[in-house]
Amino acid sequence: EFFYSVFTLFFLLLLLPLDRDYYSLCDKQPIGRFLFRQFCETRPELECCIRFLDSVAEYEIAPDEKLGEKGKEIMMKYLTPEVRGYRSVLDYLSGEPFQEYLDSMYFDRFLQWKWLERQPVTKNTFRQYRVLGKGGFGEVCACQVRATGKMYACKRLEKKRIKKRKGESMALNEKQILEKVNSQFVVNLAYAYETKDALCLVLTIMNGGDLKFHIYNMGNPGFEEERALFYAAEILCGLEDLHRENTVYRDLKPENILLDDYGHIRISDLGLAVKIPEGDSIRGRVGTVGYMAPEVLNNQRYTLSPDYWGLGCLIYEMIAGQSPFRGRKEKVKREEVDRRVLETEEVYSHKFSEEAKSVCKMLLTKDVKQRLGCQGEGAVEVKKHPFFKSMNFKRLEAGMLDPPFVPDPRAVYCKDVLDIEQFSTVKGVNLDQTDDDFYSKFSTGSVSIPWQNEVRVHHDHIAPLLLEHNILTPFKPLMAKDAFYTVLIPWHADSTSWEVMSMVGKLTKLPCCFEQ
Repeated sequence: EFFYSVFTLFFLLLLLPLDRDYYSLCDKQPIGRFLFRQFCETRPELECCIRFLDSVAEYEIAPDEKLGEKGKEIMMKYLTPEVRGYRSVLDYLSGEPFQEYLDSMYFDRFLQWKWLERQPVTKNTFRQYRVLGKGGFGEVCACQVRATGKMYACKRLEKKRIKKRKGESMALNEKQILEKVNSQFVVNLAYAYETKDALCLVLTIMNGGDLKFHIYNMGNPGFEEERALFYAAEILCGLEDLHRENTVYRDLKPENILLDDYGHIRISDLGLAVKIPEGDSIRGRVGTVGYMAPEVLNNQRYTLSPDYWGLGCLIYEMIAGQSPFRGRKEKVKREEVDRRVLETEEVYSHKFSEEAKSVCKMLLTKDVKQRLGCQGEGAVEVKKHPFFKSMNFKRLEAGMLDPPFVPDPRAVYCKDVLDIEQFSTVKGVNLDQTDDDFYSKFSTGSVSIPWQNEVRVHHDHIAPLLLEHNILTPFKPLMAKDAFYTVLIPWHADSTSWEVMSMVGKLTKLPCCFEQ
C-alpha cells in the first residue's frame, strides 16, 4: 500500500499541468473516457446515465428507416422525470460524479497511463522501413512502433535544411496545428521527436495513394459522381474539424488528399495551414497555382473562405478529370491561370449532374459574401446542399459507411524507391545552442489521443494472450470484459517501471499496478 501510494503521489506531482475538467479527462481522451465508464459501471445510478448516452449515440447513427424505432426505445426506457435529456445527463456526470471519480482508483490508473504516455520518445522507439516519398525539408519513411507494432509514416525535417531556408516557424506551426486537430479526416500526429540530424513527425500512414494518382492514373480521368461525392463529404468533414480549431488549411489540391488501406481519405500536409486569432482575419498570398481563391490572389483579408473555394476546385476536378481553370497537361503561365481564376467562369460538361454543377458554382463564387460556406454556418450550410442529400454525415463520421473504392493491397500507390529523388547535402550551415530552444518546442514526444488509441487497440489485442499464459490477471475488483490488467511479476527496487514491464517478455509494454 505504501509503494502504491508513493507511486500515485509521484504521478500526481508529475501531472500538475493536467487539465482537470470533465471534457478533457472523461470525454476527449480515449483511456480517460474508458476508465470513467468503468467507474460509472460500479454505480447503478451512473451506469444508467452511460447507457442513455450510448443509446443517443446509436440513435444518431441509425439508418433512416430505424430512427423511429430507436427513438421510441429511448423514450420508453430513459425519458422519465429522473432523466430529462442528453445535456442534463452530461451536466450531471460532470458535477459530483466527476469529483468522486477524481478520488477513485480509476483516476489513479488513468494517471499511470498518463505517466507512461509521457515517457521519452527517441528513434529507438521505432523500426524504420522504406522511403515513401519526400517533403520540403526531408524524406518520408514508413516506420513501426516497436512496443505495439503500429505502422506510421515518419516525416523527417533535416535540421540544417530547415535552418538554411529559415523554415523554423513553418515547421513548428505545422506540428502545433497537427497536435491540436484530432480528426479521422485529417492526418494525425502521433509522436514528435528529434535525432542528431532531424526533427521527426510520426503521422498516420496512408498506403492508398493520393487523389491525383487516382483521378489521372486509374483509367479515364475523373470519377463517377457517387465516388466524388463520398470523397467530397469526407474532405468537408476534415475542413469542419480544422475550422472548429479556427484553422484555415489554404492548400486543398488532389496531391494533398490521401487514401488509407480501406479507401477512406485524409487531408495531409498542413505546412500552409494557419490558426486565425479569435475575431480576426489574415492576409497571405499562399497556396498552389490554380487552386488559390480570388481573395488570396488579390491579397485581401480572409478567414476560412479559401477552403470552400478549394473544395469547389476539388469536386470539379474529381468529376471533370481536370482542374477548373487549366486543361489537363495544358502549358500555361501562372499569370494566365490567375487571370482565369479572377475573370472567367468554369465550363461544365455532361459529366456533371445539376446538383454537382450547382454545388461547384456556389463554392466557386468569386464574391466571398455569396460563396457557399461563407454565410455564417460554415460546413453546415455546405452539408445542406442537395448534392449531399444522399449522405448520412452522422454515419460517415462514425466510420459506418463503406468507401466506393478500396485500394488493392497488392498494388503500390507510390513511386519506386529508386525513382524518389535524393536530397543533396546541406553545406555551410552549422547548428548551435541557439537552435535548442526551437528543438525543445518541437520534440514533445507522444500526442495524447493518437497514443491512447494506439495502446488501447494493442492492449485489447495482446492482453487475452497474456492472460492465457498466466502473465496477466484482471485488476481487482474490475472483472469487466475490457478491464485493464495487473502484471504479476517480482518487483526489484532498482528497476524502473519500463524495465519491469519489459520482463513480461517484450510482448507488451502496458502500464502496471504492481503487486508485491
